Amino acid sequence: MSDASMATTPDPTAPLHRPTWAFALAHPARFIALGAGSGLPRFAPGTVGTLWAWAVFLLLEPWMSDTGWAALIGLGTLVGWWACTVTAQHMRIADSSHIVIDEIIAFWLILWLVMPTGFWGQLAAFALFRLFDSVKFGPMAWADQAFKGFGPRGGFGIMLDDFAAALCTLLVIALWKF
Repeated sequence: MSDASMATTPDPTAPLHRPTWAFALAHPARFIALGAGSGLPRFAPGTVGTLWAWAVFLLLEPWMSDTGWAALIGLGTLVGWWACTVTAQHMRIADSSHIVIDEIIAFWLILWLVMPTGFWGQLAAFALFRLFDSVKFGPMAWADQAFKGFGPRGGFGIMLDDFAAALCTLLVIALWKF
């Protein structure tokens, strides 16, 4: 093999830093973990995934009861854990920013608990959640570091740091309303 052909052959063991639609569609766990494609953008995939979560929440909200939301978020957490575990292994990255099911489920939890609220309340929840998820201090940093890795523990960690960000968001909103 010439040097030129070896240079263009991708290393199958190298981490996949930017997934494609083909990658997302090749396995159900990938499609779920990548937020039905909302995690594919090059820039700010977590923000795009959270915006997608907001839009889907608003579409589903008129037809969902509290029991329905509780079931969807509970089941989504379990399925998301599995999808994060599998996709992180396939991407060979412990917590890729393109994996956004964690943002989606965590933001649905926030919106479910703060509703009914208007656009500005939802926007404040979005901004706080993105801040806590991006900065990763305190409980978010602990969750992010304590469960880093591959396998079920790593998949759990991917979900957990976003639930910690959701908890911080809800605490700030509760304090503000108090």
